[in-house]
Amino acid sequence: MTDNTPSTDETPSPDGLPRRRKPAARAAAPVPSEEALADLEAAAYEAEEAAAEAAAPSEPEIEESLRQRGLRLSALEIAHMIVEAAEDKKAADIVLLDVSELTSMADYFVICSGGSERQLGAIGDGISEKLRAEGVRPIGREGGSNSHWTLVDFGAVIVHIFAPAERDYYQLERHWAKAKTVLRVQ
Repeated sequence: MTDNTPSTDETPSPDGLPRRRKPAARAAAPVPSEEALADLEAAAYEAEEAAAEAAAPSEPEIEESLRQRGLRLSALEIAHMIVEAAEDKKAADIVLLDVSELTSMADYFVICSGGSERQLGAIGDGISEKLRAEGVRPIGREGGSNSHWTLVDFGAVIVHIFAPAERDYYQLERHWAKAKTVLRVQ
């Protein structure tokens, strides 16, 4: 009787497709010393650290320069930029008050009016966008679409944007009458 099994490295599988034989066992590698293992571990750790630093998202250089510029601006410069932004959005009766001698919560108040709720939001958004472009971010914003009073806090400068009726009712200029009026735009 003759054996019909192929003598090559491939033997047929039960489904008729060729199958490769497993390679012969290799000789066992020598066991590395403890010092070599420590060196390998240190090298792997350094490689992981380098890969993590390379993969970490870095902020664009322009953002860093904006942040630095925002830190260099004085409170008065920020207040003047707010007044300009409010003028650009057609705010009415803009007043810049120096309240630094009267309170510790802020150095300047900017008080202005808008004709409608939509305009109040647009003035607040315009001020925030202009100052963000200069690297100054607001700390907070209060007042919704139907509150008739929007407050934007920039830390040393606080912006009050009123509907005309609410401005007449609250009369912040009268409340802070001892504050020095730095600027008034009609």
